[in-house]
Amino acid sequence: MSGLDTEEHWFDDAAGRLIRPYTVSDGRTEPTTPMELLSMVIATGHRPPGQLGPEHAQALGLCGTVTTVAEVAARLRLPAVVTKILLSDLVDLGVVDARSPDPMADSTNLTVLEAILDALERRI
Repeated sequence: MSGLDTEEHWFDDAAGRLIRPYTVSDGRTEPTTPMELLSMVIATGHRPPGQLGPEHAQALGLCGTVTTVAEVAARLRLPAVVTKILLSDLVDLGVVDARSPDPMADSTNLTVLEAILDALERRI
C-alpha cells in the first residue's frame, strides 16, 4: 500500500480513510452525551476499565488539555458526529469530561469562528 501513513494505519494519502466512519462508531449515529462542535473536552485522569479501541485511544490522547470537539474531529480526520460518539463513549467510561460552551459566549465571535475553520481545514 503505497502512500500509507505510518502513524495512522487506517488512512491512505491517496485514498483517504480505509474504513468507513460508521465502522468506527459501530454503526451508531447518535452520541449518548449531547455535544456541540464548541463543547470543551478534557481527560479526567482516570484509567479506562479495559483496553480502548484505536480510535478511542487516539481521541483520549487528544484530550490531555482542554480542547473542542471540532479540534478532536479535525485531528482524528473523522466526521464530527463520529467524533462526538467516540467522545461520548469516553465520557460514559469516566475518562473524559465534556462541557457545553458557555451559553453567554458569542458564537458569532470572529476569533471563535476562525479557530473552528482552522481546525476543520486541518482535517482536509
